[in-house]
Formats: sequence, C-alpha cells, structure tokens
Amino acid sequence: QVQLVESGGGLVQAGGSLRLSCAASGRTFSSSTMGWFRQAPGKEREFVAAITWSGGNTYYADSVKGRFTISRDNAKNTIYLQMNSLNPEDTAVYYCAEKVQNYGMRVPMSYANWGQGTQVTVSS
Repeated sequence: QVQLVESGGGLVQAGGSLRLSCAASGRTFSSSTMGWFRQAPGKEREFVAAITWSGGNTYYADSVKGRFTISRDNAKNTIYLQMNSLNPEDTAVYYCAEKVQNYGMRVPMSYANWGQGTQVTVSS
C-alpha cells in the first residue's frame, strides 16, 4: 500500500524556520515528481513547491519563492520542505503528494497519494 507521511510541523514565531519531511512507503517514488501543497482554514488547497524525480528542476509558488526550498533524498524515499522567514500567512496544513497526471505542475488534480498533512502555525 502506497503511503506518504508528513512530519515536522509545529508552532513557530514569525521569522522562524521549520523543516517538513514527507516519507514514502509501499514503493519507491524516486521516478516521480513530488509536490507540497497547503490548505488554510476556509481556503482552497494551494500549490507550494514541486521537485522532479532527479531534483534537477524545482518549482515554487510566488508567495514562497526565496523563502522555501524543496529537496529530496531518493535513497531515503523522502522529500523535504525547508521553510525560512515564516509569516502568519504561511499558517496551514501542509501536504505532500505524487504527481500522476498532466493537468499542470501547480494543479492539485495532477497529484495523488496525498499524505494526512502536518499543521504549521506561525504566530505574529
């Protein structure tokens, strides 16, 4: 059974940092593009970042560019999201998922095998 498990969320003050992890099990994801999304209360799920299978190409939402870094360790079947200079607008549940369709890199419908999410709360 394919499973993605996010971890690393928590409560942090504005300006702080967190590192999220997404561990995959059930099969290897080393050939897949992987993405991070987030969903704040009352809002739609939105794209945060994505990384191709080799790590050679990364994509970011404008709102996080320059502050967040996505990376992966295929040997560990894990992807990461380093988040710096956090602000209250970053507060959300963060999800990782596997890109399986070609509706667009930033479109949630392109992704499947969603994890359960990890809560990130940034206080002002």
